[in-house]
Amino acid sequence: MQFLRANTDRLIKATIPGPFTMAQQAQNEYYPDRESLAMDYATCVNEEVKELFEGGADVVQLDEPWLRANPDEARKYGVTAINKALEGITGTTALHLCFGYAAMVQGKPSQYTFLTELENSVVQQISLEAAQPKLDLAVLQELPTKIIVLGVLDLSDMRIETPESIAARLREALRYVPPERLMVAPDCGMKYLTRAVAYRKLRAMTLGAAIVRASIG
Repeated sequence: MQFLRANTDRLIKATIPGPFTMAQQAQNEYYPDRESLAMDYATCVNEEVKELFEGGADVVQLDEPWLRANPDEARKYGVTAINKALEGITGTTALHLCFGYAAMVQGKPSQYTFLTELENSVVQQISLEAAQPKLDLAVLQELPTKIIVLGVLDLSDMRIETPESIAARLREALRYVPPERLMVAPDCGMKYLTRAVAYRKLRAMTLGAAIVRASIG
C-alpha cells in the first residue's frame, strides 16, 4: 500500500478477507465454536484495516463470499463480526459478496441467501457479483443507506460486453438505486481472464457508465 501510494495520486482500494469468511474456512482445533473464532479474526482484521488506511488506502474492502454460503451462521453473528472488524474506522469501507470465481462456478443462483441483512452493518459500500448470476436487482432497494458497487461484467464469458449492454444493466439498477448511490465494477476478480480480454471488458464498462452518466446529467 505504501509503495502504491508513493506512485499514484489516484484513489486506491485495498481488499482483504473478512472475519466471517476466514472463520468458515479455517481448521478450528482451539476455539469452542466458529463464532468465537470469527470474533478474534475480527480483532486482527481491524488492526490490518487501520494499517492499510495509515498506509494510504482510500477504501478498504472486506471480501465475505461465505456469508451467502452459510447464511444461517451469518445471521447469527456475521454482521457483528464485520462491525467489530471495522470498529473505530473512519475511512470508507466496502464489503464484497460473490458466488465464487466464474472459471470454477457455473449455474449461479439469481439471488443471495444473505444480503439485505448487511443494511445493519457499518459498511458504507456493498459490492455485488450481479452480471453472471443475472441478479434480480429489485433487492437493491432493501439496502437504502448503502452505496451499491454493481458487478456488470460476466467473467464466465470471454466475449466482450458492448457499452450499450452495460448501460442497460445500469439503467435497470437505477430503477431501485439513485445515481449518487450507484457505482460500477466487474463481478469479481479478473485473474482468470487474459490481459487483453480483461482490458477490453473494463473499457466497455467505463464507456457504458459514461453513456448513463451523460443521459442523467
